[in-house]
Amino acid sequence: MSEARTLNYITVRGRDILAGELRHLQTVERPRVVQEVSDAAAQGDRSENAEYIYGKKRLREIDRRMRYLMKTLEGVTVIDPSKAAKSDKVFFGATVVVEDEEGESQELQIVGVDEIDPSAGRISWRSPIGAALLGKTEEDEVVIETPKGKRTLVIVEVRYA
Repeated sequence: MSEARTLNYITVRGRDILAGELRHLQTVERPRVVQEVSDAAAQGDRSENAEYIYGKKRLREIDRRMRYLMKTLEGVTVIDPSKAAKSDKVFFGATVVVEDEEGESQELQIVGVDEIDPSAGRISWRSPIGAALLGKTEEDEVVIETPKGKRTLVIVEVRYA
């Protein structure tokens, strides 16, 4: 496996969101569900107790998510885009304004796979568009193969927040 496939970059913002979710699950959600399961178990017959059965299932889901978050946070390389050298080149963490053939402009931020949100313009550095933008500079044209055919984007602006 290539090194690029094993790397898992994340922005400071992305790391903070994942760490916050983990903290919430550990300190709020899991203790609440444990109490609910305990209360349901005290009611007697557990085999027909929907609250108990659902609570145990919810605990398994919470534990699975917590394991995923802990493993993810252990293996990430945190990159702070605000500390990046001021450059007009697109690197991880950059916010890029692109314009397509129809003159439609779009603002995209290149982020890690664990923090993508296409509706907010956050795309993965491993996505076809993200990978095509990396290393390019302002005024470069990028051609991306999409299911609807080739799409050409022109880089209008590159900035690091």
